[in-house]
Amino acid sequence: MDIRQLRFFVEIVKQGSFTKAAEQLHVAQPSISVAIKTLEDELGLALFNRRDRKATLTDEGEVFLGHAQGVLASLEAARQEMADLRGLVAGEVRVGVPPMISAYFLPDIICAFIQRYPHLRLSIFGEGAWRIQKMISIGEIDMGVIASRTIPDDLEARHFLREEVVVCVPPGHRFAGRQSVSFKEFMAEPLVFYKEGYYLRELIEELFKENGGTPRIVFETNLFSLVKSLVRRGLGISAFLRMVVVEDDEVAAIPFDPPFYLDLEIAWKKNAYLSKANQAFVDFLLERTKVFATEQQA
Repeated sequence: MDIRQLRFFVEIVKQGSFTKAAEQLHVAQPSISVAIKTLEDELGLALFNRRDRKATLTDEGEVFLGHAQGVLASLEAARQEMADLRGLVAGEVRVGVPPMISAYFLPDIICAFIQRYPHLRLSIFGEGAWRIQKMISIGEIDMGVIASRTIPDDLEARHFLREEVVVCVPPGHRFAGRQSVSFKEFMAEPLVFYKEGYYLRELIEELFKENGGTPRIVFETNLFSLVKSLVRRGLGISAFLRMVVVEDDEVAAIPFDPPFYLDLEIAWKKNAYLSKANQAFVDFLLERTKVFATEQQA
């Protein structure tokens, strides 16, 4: 058993196909097939069900996947730690961020981070909360932005931002001139909403349950810009982080009563090695968000 075989195995699982894995790894497909067959012969087990050009894991393959990912993650951590000990002259930070945050909060932080650390490569992955947690767990990204209410036991996290969630309506709506809107009033309106898996939907669904009602969702999408556009056109109302709508004259933002806030965390795998590049990003994010919070209060 060698590292090459493990990398091939994990990539096939990720792509769901020997052919796609070969394309992704820039390796001839016969080489991958031979490597996996050799691995299976050595283990005395079939790792994949091969049918209809799809590669799905056997029960034994599911068990082996956890071990393979653990070995590869340990090797990457060792490589990164050795690079840190030599003195970091290059590195990559891979961060998963919900799209609403990446579009309205991160651009200034990204520019400032790259200016301070021009030798580091910063990769941002726009994903929903559940997918971000999964990507951290399997090592596809180093860290990600998640909501405080959804921190799993296998992640370590640092709080960096509290942002108000507000009702968003078109200017002519009856809520537009209000000082606040109760959650029951919000729930009774036709809603343009986010698909399952997005942190804002998950948090608001908790409030739906607490208030014992059924929301009137007339349209759902994972594109928050489309949500805002449909609200402008009067299809329904929705909820946004205040930062998304504060400068938009075509929609009205009204606080919930009682006020509703979203607390955000930067999270990474618990007990995993945090490289100097990743630590630099965490420290920089915490530093910049303190400035952002001060400016918001001013």
